Amino acid sequence: MSQSKAPTRKYSAKTHMGLVRPVNEDAILALPHLGLWAVADGMGGHQGGDFASQTVIDALTALHGGLPPEALPGAIRQALHQAHDEIQAEAARRGNSIIGTTVVLLVLAGDHFLCLWAGDSRLYRLRGETLEMISVDHSVVGELVAAGQLSWDQAEHHAQSNQITRAVGVGSEPGIEKRRGEIASGDRFLLCSDGLTKYADESTLKRFMQEGALETLADELMRVALEGGAADNISVIVVDI
Repeated sequence: MSQSKAPTRKYSAKTHMGLVRPVNEDAILALPHLGLWAVADGMGGHQGGDFASQTVIDALTALHGGLPPEALPGAIRQALHQAHDEIQAEAARRGNSIIGTTVVLLVLAGDHFLCLWAGDSRLYRLRGETLEMISVDHSVVGELVAAGQLSWDQAEHHAQSNQITRAVGVGSEPGIEKRRGEIASGDRFLLCSDGLTKYADESTLKRFMQEGALETLADELMRVALEGGAADNISVIVVDI
């Protein structure tokens, strides 16, 4: 666990290659001095997906620590567009192979949060007895959920569950969506790649988020995926207010 200068920004973070994949194509970032956390889940195979996710994380890591809160969202978008261009250039060097990455970011400033995302990595917020998914998957099954044809738990087991419709590095634009909201004392946020949500349904996530101590919660959620078979890379970040 690490902690920023602001005592309200405590977090735990873990990433794991899982039990099947030969490399970890996920990458995570914690910049508590900026109030910024991120998870990226790359696609494109060895030396493709890991390149894409790390390119996004590197671009975000380069953000200046002295940025005022009102300038941070614009700087993040610029960093993501820069990563998008770099990933596309690398794909062209490789003969126009498809390389890309999901990304989900949490930004905390004052009494508000900002979520930016593309793809199916997720941000959840636990407030009291309610676990809410803040992001909405950019995926084939996400569209089915939006249409009322599936629940999110059903979507995890759908044949097209891995088909995302937006990714940084794919298409003309990174397709970043945003959502803002207020934060309250006691809120707990979870950022994760789909390597976790394939094995932890909403009720499981809620139980661990309600009962787990911050110092061990990322490890406990990681263990759920590993005990479930961990066919994908797994990334987990928990942030407490």
